[in-house]
Amino acid sequence: MVGSTSLPKTMRASVLLRQKSLTVEERAVPVAGVGEVLVKVAAVGVCGSDVHYYREGHIGDFIVDSPLVLGHELSGIIVAVGSDVDAVRVGERVAIEPQRPCRTCRECRAGRYNLCPDMKFYATPPIDGAFCGYVTIQAEFAHPIPDCVSFEAAALLEPLSVAIASIRKAQIAPGSSILIAGAGPIGIITAQTARAFGASEIIVSDLISAKRDRALQYGATRVIDPVASDPATLNLDVNAFIDASGSARAVDSGIRSVRPAGIVVLVGLGNPEMVLPVSHIQNLEITVTGIFRYVDTWPTAIHLVASGQVDLDSLVTGRFDLDHVQEALESDQSEDSLKSIVYPN
Repeated sequence: MVGSTSLPKTMRASVLLRQKSLTVEERAVPVAGVGEVLVKVAAVGVCGSDVHYYREGHIGDFIVDSPLVLGHELSGIIVAVGSDVDAVRVGERVAIEPQRPCRTCRECRAGRYNLCPDMKFYATPPIDGAFCGYVTIQAEFAHPIPDCVSFEAAALLEPLSVAIASIRKAQIAPGSSILIAGAGPIGIITAQTARAFGASEIIVSDLISAKRDRALQYGATRVIDPVASDPATLNLDVNAFIDASGSARAVDSGIRSVRPAGIVVLVGLGNPEMVLPVSHIQNLEITVTGIFRYVDTWPTAIHLVASGQVDLDSLVTGRFDLDHVQEALESDQSEDSLKSIVYPN
């Protein structure tokens, strides 16, 4: 490994022991292997999946059955490189794409590396994440960022990548119309991304008035209270619907809000099983699909932020150190909370 000679031997890490039980441990600083870089972590965003693991101890089939370091939205500085990586990269500011596909399976060879059956993804059991001082990643998944992109925004390129993958799946183009259910972090970022991709009508629904108001500040052209007005009854006739809520009712209404041959993209974490209006889907030839992470989104994400088309910095509503990760994970209980950031160093 080539890099700074002053690297510490150990680092602090926030470790989830079991549901709602965290501790801070001293762990060895990892070593960059062949083709890898060692990154000193600068900022880590708190994701809904981190909160699920903390509160529930599992997400679907992914179960926390041994100590786990959470956190997969991150940025930092390369401080050392492994063999086969140019040492000139030491000192680069980077945003991390937090996944390690096998590169050789059928899905990887087809360009769908997000669906790699042997994927090792940060903060997904049993793979540790980034609520710690240092991490390693393949060199090509440490994406250089320009000086105009802050470390906080660079960390949030991960949820922006989810939005980009969703908007691509929804086939949003200039002049498109879209309905987004949920004005949480993913919904807000997706609204901005839809605007950047040229959508002319961006409708956001949410139960909470303050969140609807916030959506109007971030790209929405119209907001809906789904309790007062079921979107399915409003003849929205949109090109696409993206669910960022996980609500079965929102999914049903969204499917009924798209035009014939429209596209429905399911993003939100909700019940693992839902009842869908199958006859309606068949008769209108609606495409219903899901999103599982992303493929090749960081270059687009970096451009959207660096060019000012997507604002991530103003989404940060809470900042915490490694000793207060529990507070960061609980911060979503406030209606004013949007994105919390943890600073491990």
